[in-house]
Amino acid sequence: MDFLNFDFEEDEDEYGEMSEGSTSAEILSVTDTTDKEEKSRDENSDTDLEIEDVDRSFATIKGAELYIEACKLVGVVPVSYFIRNMEEPIMNLNHHGLGPKGTKAIAIALVSNTTITHLELEDNWILGEGATYLVQMLRENCYIQEMNISNNHLNTEGAEAICRMFYNNISNIRAVQLSGNNFREETALYFSESLMVNYRVIELDLSHNEFADKGGEQLGQMLANNESLEVLNLSWNHLRMKGAVALSAGLRANGALKVLDLSWNGFGNEGALALGEALKVNNVLNELDISCNHINNEGTLKLCKGLEVNGTLRILKMSHNPISVEGAIALVSCVRKNTSTKMEEINISNVLVNEGFIRLLDVVCDIRPELDVVYGGVGGHVAHKIPPRPDAMKLIQNYLDEHKLRLWDFFRNMDKYGNMKIPVAEFRRTMMLQKKIPLDRVQVVELVRKLDQSRTGYVDYRGLVDTRNQMVRDQRRQLRLEESQKKKEKHKNERVLQTFRSAVEVATPHSSMVISPSQKSVAQAEPDSPPPTRSSATPLSSWYYPVATAAGVSTSSQHSAGQAPSSSNPLSQSEPHSASRGMPASNLEVKFYSEPNLSCSEAPVRSHYNMATSELEVDSSIQPSDMAKSYRVMPVGNKHIPHRHHYQWAQEHNTVAKMQQRLRLKIAKKNR
Repeated sequence: MDFLNFDFEEDEDEYGEMSEGSTSAEILSVTDTTDKEEKSRDENSDTDLEIEDVDRSFATIKGAELYIEACKLVGVVPVSYFIRNMEEPIMNLNHHGLGPKGTKAIAIALVSNTTITHLELEDNWILGEGATYLVQMLRENCYIQEMNISNNHLNTEGAEAICRMFYNNISNIRAVQLSGNNFREETALYFSESLMVNYRVIELDLSHNEFADKGGEQLGQMLANNESLEVLNLSWNHLRMKGAVALSAGLRANGALKVLDLSWNGFGNEGALALGEALKVNNVLNELDISCNHINNEGTLKLCKGLEVNGTLRILKMSHNPISVEGAIALVSCVRKNTSTKMEEINISNVLVNEGFIRLLDVVCDIRPELDVVYGGVGGHVAHKIPPRPDAMKLIQNYLDEHKLRLWDFFRNMDKYGNMKIPVAEFRRTMMLQKKIPLDRVQVVELVRKLDQSRTGYVDYRGLVDTRNQMVRDQRRQLRLEESQKKKEKHKNERVLQTFRSAVEVATPHSSMVISPSQKSVAQAEPDSPPPTRSSATPLSSWYYPVATAAGVSTSSQHSAGQAPSSSNPLSQSEPHSASRGMPASNLEVKFYSEPNLSCSEAPVRSHYNMATSELEVDSSIQPSDMAKSYRVMPVGNKHIPHRHHYQWAQEHNTVAKMQQRLRLKIAKKNR
């Protein structure tokens, strides 16, 4: 375990082989290995693990204990997250500020680690020195396969250390992210020479660096000779015309690369022409991203010449290029002409198309139902509101419920491999061709985007069960909300009515009064009998107007005169109170019904009426015919016009005063 000393002694035989007949010998070899090692020991003597007996000290130390001991010897504070998650397959230490020394302690602990397969160290300022420690660790650790050391200011020193690892194939690393590490033109030669002989790295991210024309030429040579790299990201560099043409030439001869990201460079129309020529020959590339490369309609037409004969490209991204509807039509037309095309997606999301393009796209989608074109919108006509389409997932669920099927019963015919994952293109094609559920192109596109939100390229219909359950939960939640709103509205109405009733009762404190004399007067009452009921208050069951009537009898002035009562005359219609039912006709009952619409000017009239009737003592000798008249006293301000007429009629005849006078005379005569 001498590697724990991190003296970084290199194998002179290996570098001797690198120096034979190759330009990389001058770059990757160490001219004076012994002097550099001694100098490195002198400079880093305070941080190197200088222990008298390393084997005895670290033989029994592993895991967190080893890391803590390394942090003590290096002089850094241990990272608690690293200690807690050392047994997890993914170790994410992004943005922890490790620095070169902290990286060295991490590397010491990872030498003997067998669980971590994915290491994230982005934005930690590990510099070239920290990259050297990681390379030494990867020589011993054969379990880490993915590593992200982007934005760490590796510069030329870090690029040299990493390319040395690539050249010798000394690790099992498969995917490396080196974005934003200030790699300049001179470092492109390191990557070119090392990746030409590398057979382990499959994914490489060199985005957000400073490769220009010279770097494009070097990387183009690498593409022409590399046989293992499948994913290459060169976005956000400075690849202009010469670099773009050289890179396209290398793509023409490449036979392994499947995904190439060249977005946010400066290819222009010349680069588009070179890419078109490369696509005529290349039969491996599946995805090409040339977004934001200053390619206009002219460059698009040149690119389409290669697309017309290419039979492998599935995804083409050309957004944020100065392309108009003419370029968009050219792209769709070349797909229509190519009988062997595998095109599934064309992204021109910033292009405003017209109705002619939409008609052409519908025709092409009938022939190629797996094709999806992402465009910016439809212009060139007066905007009109698009009618809403029914949700595709609900239509599918309704079909399944109607035929009593399960979700996987519907999708299993699309699953050729039986792993419950369907490629997006195959799913789109099947949904467009099936006739069981009527779905148009837009509905299918929305359904695919909903089922593949992460843009993985696969529809995992195991998640459709969760989607259905979520849909059911949403429906139930919506029903509960509607019921809750109805209850709230009902309670609100009840509160308003209750408040209104309370206000009416406050405004009319004598809301209803019934004076029902007994069969005998007070003087004639038996000694042991309870006192006769003079009056009783009845609840405000309904709003009627003051009525004076004989108990259980409905009469009018016409009836007292010997005429038959007329139902058409409102004054002749009286309503017997429930308290008078079952009583002899001789008992007189005087009713007061509340009128909630009384105004201030009408209050004295009602008070006078109450005072007059409150002093009544009815003689049993009074005949019903004497009190057979029924009157309704109506307020002047009432909104019903007929009631106003009745009120005026009552005033003219002064019926209340006459009745009061007659009753007083009867009482006085009896008292004598």
